[in-house]
Amino acid sequence: MRLVFAGTPAVALPALRALLDSPRHEVVAVVTRPDAPAGRGRRLVRSPVGALADERGIEVLTPARAGDPDFLARLRELAPDCCPVVAYGALLPKSALEIPPHGWINLHFSLLPAWRGAAPVQAAVRHGDEITGASTFRIVRELDAGPVFGTVTEPVRPRDTAGELLDRLADSGARLLLSTLDGIEDGAVVAVEQPAEGVSYAPKVTADDARVDFTLPALAVDRLVRSVSPEPGAWSVFRGERVKLGPVQPSDVDGLAPGELRVEKRRVLVGTATTAVELGEVQAQGKKRMAAPDWARGSRIEAGERLG
Repeated sequence: MRLVFAGTPAVALPALRALLDSPRHEVVAVVTRPDAPAGRGRRLVRSPVGALADERGIEVLTPARAGDPDFLARLRELAPDCCPVVAYGALLPKSALEIPPHGWINLHFSLLPAWRGAAPVQAAVRHGDEITGASTFRIVRELDAGPVFGTVTEPVRPRDTAGELLDRLADSGARLLLSTLDGIEDGAVVAVEQPAEGVSYAPKVTADDARVDFTLPALAVDRLVRSVSPEPGAWSVFRGERVKLGPVQPSDVDGLAPGELRVEKRRVLVGTATTAVELGEVQAQGKKRMAAPDWARGSRIEAGERLG
């Protein structure tokens, strides 16, 4: 099939590579978010998907809005049979959805109808799901509500961060998307409407959402920190300044008030509503990430000081 691939971040690259390497399909263009300023110089940088397309000599479309008339006209000229989508990051209007005969097929990193929305992997980790996965579905006007072609499952490991889990899902999801498109071309797959029961939502995670609340139980603190690692990154406040926190490890130590720090020779503990958690890496403002004991020694933490 002739394909126009829509995607933006690095998580979309395994799927794009799988389609580019497929002998059955031709990626004639990619659609990605416009170049964005990055780094200290704030120079415009191509998205990871756009950069890979440039390397492969494929046309890159960067509409400010997917409903722009010039973009829609070019899409019609390209005449794709189908438009696969992985983390594109923008809404697709009806005028765009109607162009490819086989529609826009989205790879979503959850087992729909669970965790519709922008942050399904973060939600799965934060809520302690034991199993998650990826789904391919036809995009409709309602958010992530279209009929599903196929799924793959993936266990959530006890120490998974969202980043680690997403990397695995990007690889298995790429294979799922390719097999879905093969099946669509062959007429061998049929999309099934999502059930009305079991719908849940995972909105975009903000920096405010990543602030650690040490009045929660240790298990919840652990899940929260892992769910926002590496992005946007967990954080708390120490001596009036923000500090970034890497994944923590629950312990069996009790007797510490929520947020209270205890510095030991080889570890740094912080209290929660239940038992303490052991800090992993800490990054103070203007400093490099370092192991918590090194941060504690440099900060000369005194008895009774707290995070939060």
